[in-house]
Amino acid sequence: MIGFPIFVSHIKKAMKNFWNFLRSKVFLFNIGLAFIVIVVLCLFALQWLKKSTNHGEFVEVPDLSKLSVMEMRDIIEDVNLRYEVLDSANFNPEYPRFSIIEQDPPAGNKVKENRKIYITVNPSGYKKVTVPNIIQVTQRNAGSMLRAVGLDVERVTYIDELGKDMVYYIRYKGKTINPGDKIQKTSKIELVCGNGTITGQAKVKADSE
Repeated sequence: MIGFPIFVSHIKKAMKNFWNFLRSKVFLFNIGLAFIVIVVLCLFALQWLKKSTNHGEFVEVPDLSKLSVMEMRDIIEDVNLRYEVLDSANFNPEYPRFSIIEQDPPAGNKVKENRKIYITVNPSGYKKVTVPNIIQVTQRNAGSMLRAVGLDVERVTYIDELGKDMVYYIRYKGKTINPGDKIQKTSKIELVCGNGTITGQAKVKADSE
């Protein structure tokens, strides 16, 4: 019975010391320090997660149509995107030379930061094509052969030759050209065809034979 009051006294003393420790500056300082460390670690973790995954970071793809490569580069970098320029063999006359004619993804799409945008640039002009061999071919067939390679007939002129509507010469910008020559695609050329008659001199020569 004598030991129990002593035990209770020790318990009360221990509790008093514990509460005094909880209210001490050392304990409060340690708690505050631990809280600050936890907050800083959480902020670092969130920042790392944000940079590594770009979680929720979407940007709108800008409209790059008809811009020069330099103008496109500045805009792409401003919105934290990347780009890759693709070659194009098809000239589009509705766009300035060396301007953007196509982009993938299209303008207005939402993409994550650092996404690569594929850019197609308009070439300096139409590519050159080979003039097909249309000599001694009918005017109608010659026109079809020319259109098949991207050329067209500007006009047809006739000369005194026996082969009616047969092509005898090809002219481009007033000069005679030959099959196999290369001229710019979409060019228009002149066909010189026979009118089905022969000159009087040739007729006399033929009769004399």
